[in-house]
Amino acid sequence: MNSTSPSNGGDATGATTTTSPSPEKMAVLRPPIVRSSLNALNRALFAKKINLAAAAVHDSRTISKYRKSLTGTREILTVERISPIVPHPDTTLRQQGKKCILLEPHVKPESPETWGPTIQEGVQKEELSVMPYELELGYDYWSFHDILTSVLPEEFHDDIPGGFNTAGHVAHLNLRDRFLPFRKLIAEVLVDKNPAIKTVINKVDNVGSDSQFRTFAYEVLAGPDDLNVRVTESNCVFEFDYSKVYWNSKLETEHRRLVDLFAPGEVVCDVMAGIGPFAVPAGKRGVFVWANDMNPESYKYMKRAIDKNKVSKYVRPFCTDGRTFIHQAADAVLAAHLARESITLPAPKPTNKSTPRPAPKVVPVPPTIAHFVMNLPASAIEFLGCYRGVYAGHEALFADGKAKLPMVHAHCFSYKADDETPLNDICERISREIGFPMRPGDAEVEGQVAIHDVRDVAPAKRMFCASFRVPGAVAFAGRG
Repeated sequence: MNSTSPSNGGDATGATTTTSPSPEKMAVLRPPIVRSSLNALNRALFAKKINLAAAAVHDSRTISKYRKSLTGTREILTVERISPIVPHPDTTLRQQGKKCILLEPHVKPESPETWGPTIQEGVQKEELSVMPYELELGYDYWSFHDILTSVLPEEFHDDIPGGFNTAGHVAHLNLRDRFLPFRKLIAEVLVDKNPAIKTVINKVDNVGSDSQFRTFAYEVLAGPDDLNVRVTESNCVFEFDYSKVYWNSKLETEHRRLVDLFAPGEVVCDVMAGIGPFAVPAGKRGVFVWANDMNPESYKYMKRAIDKNKVSKYVRPFCTDGRTFIHQAADAVLAAHLARESITLPAPKPTNKSTPRPAPKVVPVPPTIAHFVMNLPASAIEFLGCYRGVYAGHEALFADGKAKLPMVHAHCFSYKADDETPLNDICERISREIGFPMRPGDAEVEGQVAIHDVRDVAPAKRMFCASFRVPGAVAFAGRG
């Protein structure tokens, strides 16, 4: 869980403390146990007062010296989000700017035998005095995990939800059944501890079980029922209704990984483009993209993203069945090339005013597609038979190394295993669909597939990306 908490302030030196508390300190700093049969969140019950010792520093100029020394002897309080340098508890001295250094729980103000040599020497020199200090902590201090540990029954503590998808101000939970009775409480804490989150929803069915567009039924657990979101990824802005399209924040790294493979001036065909997380950033890189999605809502928001990010010269949106789009795109790209379609890029201004400005650069649409992206992991492999005959009758386009046959990037699910089981499973399924034997290996070698491990999606299920070049026997076969 990416929980956040308000700052507890700095100190005289501007430093922050990040050392994790010891088991002894954890017992002292543990939040109060707050159980409610109503699963209601009462924030006031999390107030806690902790009795500590503090070293009052008589001369503020010696704070840094004593802080450094007490850090070395491990007597200074080192706890995340708590500054060990605090104002003096006495009102008059506090108004004079006097400070105290909070000490570890094992240091007792009434027991000099618990004081280390630094404290004892400081007291003897009358530069320090040791006094009781009451540290007050409240709901704002405790982390998301702290609060849920406090409010949930003990049998849930080893499995507290630790992750969620986000889309703008919306957090999307996918809770296990055993947590459903506590879902509203969990959502309320999540909003409290994540300032950017305003609405929390929970999926009530499986993605794609009722919708071919990978949308899902949901319930609002906290905040307003407002799923119109704004997301920034790869310096591109996307605005959409999260309830009507597919978006997964955990795929940002995968989006970037593939886009980085595309070279400016190439053509990419994004068969299941969604709202454009591959297509729009690729367009910003100067890549020509034919981007398609069958969902009319995704198509609408993809067009909006194309316009908003000013990539309409490069990215062309479509809304049709991906199975027919594969051949249509190959034919359309070739037709655009033969029609001499191109992009004209103005030349940069020369740094020297006396130097003539170079002529604009003309970038023509190439005749062939360099990459096909198929980000529909539940069924993308089932579309692979559609590559049969994608370049039937156009062998000359690839003769003598003029161009390489397209690289296909098909996302898919398979088993979670440490051996070759998922790789072999994926290749067997690809082989059946395209009618050509494929095996794990180098994507640049015909008949071999490079398989990238994307992420876990379930305890026994992972998402992969299978990349391979369309075999010539498939690409040049007759179209049925």
